[in-house]
Amino acid sequence: MDIAPARESGRLTFRDAVDADVPALVQLIESAYRGDSSRAGWTTEADILEGQRTDPEGVRQVVEAPGSRLLLVERDGALVACCQLEHRGDAAYFGMFAVRPALQGAGLGKVVIAEAERSVREGWGVTEMHMTVISVREELVAWYERRGYRRTGKLSPFPYGDERFGIPQRDGLVFELLVKDLVASER
Repeated sequence: MDIAPARESGRLTFRDAVDADVPALVQLIESAYRGDSSRAGWTTEADILEGQRTDPEGVRQVVEAPGSRLLLVERDGALVACCQLEHRGDAAYFGMFAVRPALQGAGLGKVVIAEAERSVREGWGVTEMHMTVISVREELVAWYERRGYRRTGKLSPFPYGDERFGIPQRDGLVFELLVKDLVASER
């Protein structure tokens, strides 16, 4: 599907990622969340987590898993964003969301999340979108709330000691479940 968002030049193309996309996807996700490159955007986790955000094996698992899609977003053939969509009964899980840091803050993320919601609502018939966010990321949680997501207060522990998810730079990190009613938002 092609979409031309306001304030953006060029056409956006959405497609499911394939195995050959894995290296570029890892680079995009890492650049959006970790290290100095992530500081060009506003979604950086560099102050709370060091190390990797993901790896080729983790991305490949998402690409290949049944009931899962890694939605890849290109502008004029260049990778600019991605997100994971996983079918979980009446809900879809939204994760691994990354927008190229230099493009953050210009509305691209809003277009991507809207397309992801439309896609799972129409393709899987789900009624809710779920995601987990590190609860101390107040600015990010507020961004999702402006998109119609609500905090549930349901917390799950951060996987301290599992460096596949990063090396925490502080204590007390937890994930909070955010949920959006996709049926109400369609009206």
